[in-house]
Amino acid sequence: MAQEIIAVFDIGKTNKKILLLDRSLKLVSQEEQQFEECKDEDGFPCDDIEKIENWIITGISRLALGREYDLRAVNFTTYGASLVYLDSNGRRLAPVYNYLKPMTGDVIAGFYERYGGIEEFCRNTASPALGMLNSGLQILRLKKHKPEVFEKVRTILHLPQYLSFVPSKEIRSEFTSIGCHTAMWDFDKRCYHLWLADEGIVLPYPVPNDVTKEISIDGKNIHIGTGIHDSSSSLVPYLKGSPEPFILISTGTWCIFMNPFNQEPLTMDQLEQDALCYLSTKQEQVKSSRFFMGHYHDDYTRQIDSFFQRETGSYKQVHADEHLLKKFMEEPAVFSTEQCVGNHFPPADLSGFSSFEEAYHKLIVDLTLEGMKSLRLVIPVHDMTKRVYVTGGFARNELFMRLLAALLPGKTVYSSGMDNSTALGAAMVIWNKVFTENQPDVDLGLKKIEPFNINSRPE
Repeated sequence: MAQEIIAVFDIGKTNKKILLLDRSLKLVSQEEQQFEECKDEDGFPCDDIEKIENWIITGISRLALGREYDLRAVNFTTYGASLVYLDSNGRRLAPVYNYLKPMTGDVIAGFYERYGGIEEFCRNTASPALGMLNSGLQILRLKKHKPEVFEKVRTILHLPQYLSFVPSKEIRSEFTSIGCHTAMWDFDKRCYHLWLADEGIVLPYPVPNDVTKEISIDGKNIHIGTGIHDSSSSLVPYLKGSPEPFILISTGTWCIFMNPFNQEPLTMDQLEQDALCYLSTKQEQVKSSRFFMGHYHDDYTRQIDSFFQRETGSYKQVHADEHLLKKFMEEPAVFSTEQCVGNHFPPADLSGFSSFEEAYHKLIVDLTLEGMKSLRLVIPVHDMTKRVYVTGGFARNELFMRLLAALLPGKTVYSSGMDNSTALGAAMVIWNKVFTENQPDVDLGLKKIEPFNINSRPE
C-alpha cells in the first residue's frame, strides 16, 4: 500500500524544494532544485517563474501518478514581497519583480502625505518604508510605469497564492502574505487599507490558511492549499508544540526575532529601528525585528582569520572562556555595526588582542549585545513569554547561545534542532483537511542552554 503524504513546495530565493511529509508529519523525502534567474524588462534579475510553474506541475503530476506515494495534499510556502498580475483569462502579465529592485521616487511622490504622512502610514500598516519590499507599492509602480499592462490586470496575487493557483485555478488571498510589511493591511481596522480602494485596486479577501481546493488528477482527488508566507509558516510548529509563550529567534544571515505573544501596537520608535508586525495564521499580530548578525559575523570573522593567519572556520573550535566574556562585556565595542554600509565593513582594530580566541570572544560579545537591542523591540512592557527558541546556524554556536541565556535571566533559552520548520508549518495548516484523526504532536528538537555565570548583565 502506497504511503500517504502531503507535498510542500518550499520556494526560497536560492533553493526550491519539494518536501514530502507522512501523516505523522515526519519527513519522508526531500529534493532540491535551483533555477537560473532571468531578467525583467529593465534588465534586473528576477525568479524565472515559468520554470518554477513547470517544475510544480511536473512534480505534482509525478507524485500523483506514481505508485510509491499516495499524494493527499499539496501546499506552498515562499518568500514574501512578490506579486503576480493576471489578466481576465488568468494569464500572467509581467515578471515576478525582484523585491530588491530599487523603487523610484516618482512612484511614492505625495503618496504618504495623502494618508497622514509617512510615520502614521507606516505605523498604521505595520510596515517600515522599504521600497519594493512593501509589495503594495509595487502595484503603484506598475500602474505608473506600465499603464498599458496595468489596465489589463484583473487579479493580483502574492507569490504563495499564485503558486497555489497554478494547479488549482482558485483565486484566493490569505492573512500571512497580506500582513507581511506589504503596506496593504490596516492593522487598526483589521482590513485592507483605504489607499487600495482609492487607487481602484481590488484584491481577494483573505481566507484562513486551512482552506483547500480539491482537484482531480487521473481520477485521484488532491487537496491544494492556499499557500503561506515562509516566516509565518515557520512559527506554526512552535505555536502548536510549545507548552508556554515564547519568542522565536531565526538565525542566519539575518537574525529575525518574532514574538507572537506581543499584542502591543507598533510604535514609531520601533518602526524607526526596523521593527514591524506580521499576521499569524490566526490573524493575530506577530511583533518582529531583525539584525544583520550573520552578515556581520562572517565579515568580521574573515578579518580575524586574516589578522591571526587562521583557516576559515577556525572559530568553530573556540572554547568558551567566561573570564574573557566578563572582561569584554565591560569594555567598549570593537566590532562596529553602525559604520557598516551595505557590504562595506570598516576594518576592526585587532591590535589589542593577543590571540584569535580573544578576538572571537569579543566579536560574539559585541554582536550579541547589539542583537539584544533588536530582541528588546519585540518584548512588551507586560511580558508573558517564558521561553526563547533559537533556530539556524547560531543555535549551534556555544558562545552566542550561553551568552544570550545569561543576558535573559528571566527566560529559559533553548536551541531547536528541528529542520524544515517552514515546510512543516505549511503541512500542518492543511493537515486536518486531509486526515480525520487528531493532528500528531511535533518534536521541536529542543535543548536547554546553560547560561554563562556572568554577574554584570547590562539592561
